[in-house]
Amino acid sequence: MNLDPRTPVIVGVGQISQPELPAPEPVALIAEAARLAGDDAAAPSLLGSLDSIRIVNLLSRAYPDPAALVAGLLGATPRETVATTAGGNTPQVLLNRTAEDIMAGRLDVALIGGAESWRTRSWYKARGEKAPWSQQDAATTPTVTVGEELVLAAAEELALGLGAPVQFYPMFETALMVSAAAAGTKPDDHLSGAAALWARFSAVAATNPYAALPAALTASQIATPTPDNRYIGWPYTKRMNSNNNVDQAAVVMMCSVEAAVAAGVPRDRWVFLHAGSRASDQVDVIRRDRLDASPAIRAVGRDTLALAGIGVDDLELVDLYSCFPSAVQVAARELGLDLQRDLTVTGGLTFAGGPWNNYVTHGIATMVERLRARPDAYGLCTANGGNLTKHAAGVYAAFPPATPPRFGHPQEQVDATPRRAVAPRGWQGSGRLEAWTVMHDRAGQPEVAFAYGLTGDGARLVGASRDSDLLAALAGGTAMSSLSSVGPPVAVWDGDGGFAL
Repeated sequence: MNLDPRTPVIVGVGQISQPELPAPEPVALIAEAARLAGDDAAAPSLLGSLDSIRIVNLLSRAYPDPAALVAGLLGATPRETVATTAGGNTPQVLLNRTAEDIMAGRLDVALIGGAESWRTRSWYKARGEKAPWSQQDAATTPTVTVGEELVLAAAEELALGLGAPVQFYPMFETALMVSAAAAGTKPDDHLSGAAALWARFSAVAATNPYAALPAALTASQIATPTPDNRYIGWPYTKRMNSNNNVDQAAVVMMCSVEAAVAAGVPRDRWVFLHAGSRASDQVDVIRRDRLDASPAIRAVGRDTLALAGIGVDDLELVDLYSCFPSAVQVAARELGLDLQRDLTVTGGLTFAGGPWNNYVTHGIATMVERLRARPDAYGLCTANGGNLTKHAAGVYAAFPPATPPRFGHPQEQVDATPRRAVAPRGWQGSGRLEAWTVMHDRAGQPEVAFAYGLTGDGARLVGASRDSDLLAALAGGTAMSSLSSVGPPVAVWDGDGGFAL
């Protein structure tokens, strides 16, 4: 097959998971992963011809322009340096954008990557020391910044102390539990299924040489609270949360076919991005029509597969964004994927590692390796930023697409989906509980409950409470038995942000 010389192709990937403390700083980890990617491509010289270095937003170190520091460590002189806003969707967005830039002739060779040295950062902090990491003039700026601001919560939610993903995703889980109960699944069975899903992810991580926690665990080991597996936000234990306590880096090197040939990259290293798409759900969770669904994942998935010219049954390899079990369950349902099939190539953000915004770069790098070993297979990677908010996807294969890669943005479809009205401030009365969680402190003790509910006319309510009896009822107590017998519990909302059963 004669390929257009502007066809984008992934030629090298590199990953690092550093077990020893202290690990190098993030830009040093990225540079080392880039060298591994150059070796993986059998063309280290490509690092000297980089047109663009594109770095996913870093949290363990706020460098003004991390790509410039990486360039210096590599001895590269790119025409541009690129940074991103926050969000786990950004690695896939960068891959899609890079492919478009290569096809348009705007660049020939690009490096996409990121890293976190969060475990090492915490180690220095615990010792009362400042990490001896690179300094950069605060006035330094990247050539380009990609992405929109990541908004995590609405004013109504923030007023109650509700604003972090670790609080929202367990509520998505109980929303799934409520809808499953309405369809006849017992709440305990639903939660057991979520733990079993995570056990299957841990089994994949056990085979991943870059996994932070490479051990196959049983569903019971994952779901049962213990001193080293305390509840974080009920019903999630620590082993059901994304694990950011890692020192990890991943890099993907993409170039034009013309550049790959000129650099002598062997054909068996090539992997192609066939199609991609992106869109965002309603930013404010409180205004979403349903808490157990994602119109954006549905639209992005359908769009990506259609642009690739395939159906969901054509996918042999899948890596769904997996910060928490609810993220996987919602995505699988929206995409039409069976929860019993393999839905990760890495082991997910709990076990493979969740280096904040950069997990998907690891997912794509692992997908590239898997596709090289299965040259006739299609693979799908999905990416998720915020609270099931910002989404992106890409279809990959070791063979080229029949037509130039295509990329979509079905935002109008998502924006046309229903939104919830919010109950007016000060509203009082009875409302059906729709989702809830009980956040626990570092000693594993219940601390505060958050909940969403619906008024009789369908307006959304949000509340918080520290009442000990209510915390016990919601964390597997009477709320569960009520859900099993008579449907979702009914709560009384006091008009001042509180609620009680």
